[in-house]
Amino acid sequence: MKIKIIFDKETKNKKLYTGWGVSFLIDSRILFDTGEKGKWILKNMKTLDVDIGKIESVVISHDHWDHTGGLWDLLKEKEGLDVYACPHFSSGFKKKVVKLKGELREAETLTEIAENIFVTGEIAGEYKGQFMPEQALIVKTENGLTVAAGCSHPSIIKVLEKIRNDFPGEDIYLVFGGFHLMDEDKRVIEFIMEEFRKMRVQKAGPTHCSGKEAEDLFKEEYGDDFIHILVGEELEV
Repeated sequence: MKIKIIFDKETKNKKLYTGWGVSFLIDSRILFDTGEKGKWILKNMKTLDVDIGKIESVVISHDHWDHTGGLWDLLKEKEGLDVYACPHFSSGFKKKVVKLKGELREAETLTEIAENIFVTGEIAGEYKGQFMPEQALIVKTENGLTVAAGCSHPSIIKVLEKIRNDFPGEDIYLVFGGFHLMDEDKRVIEFIMEEFRKMRVQKAGPTHCSGKEAEDLFKEEYGDDFIHILVGEELEV
């Protein structure tokens, strides 16, 4: 299965927009997060020859501007998209989805949204001392499970522990996205990497809010199994 990087902070293609937040297109039909600005992801989609008509669903990891920013323009482009949210997202977010004629789907627990594509359901996290619900996306292939994370406010380890409980015996092939380690010191990052190894995570692709130090340490630890997330690139999982 293919995952195309629609939006993130780095690219080799100067025609593509970069910025804060992420947006990943899974199997040409499921969009995970929408970056910070609608104009930018729509232009990136056009540059990358993405057919918006094929997109069936949008999964929003959490209710922050840099992950929801492009959703509103996307809904104006294509009404009736399924929008997977956590039950405790803000009422303002939910009302806006409905107003723009999106089909709001609230995932409380593990939910299969397409064949072999799942959302974790709501996981309790925290941001600046406030409750922050979040969900991750899971793709199941012959290689194992691929996990896309938005910001990992519940902690990436807590997210992975839930996934291991929901998919007992399944290998974790790749974990990529925001690990939210940019304000953490080296010891914390090394602990996270140790936990990744204990869980036998085969490949890692920290980006967005993971921070440069975490990216560098994961690259050193994972070597050829480190995935550099770049806008316009495609991952085969």
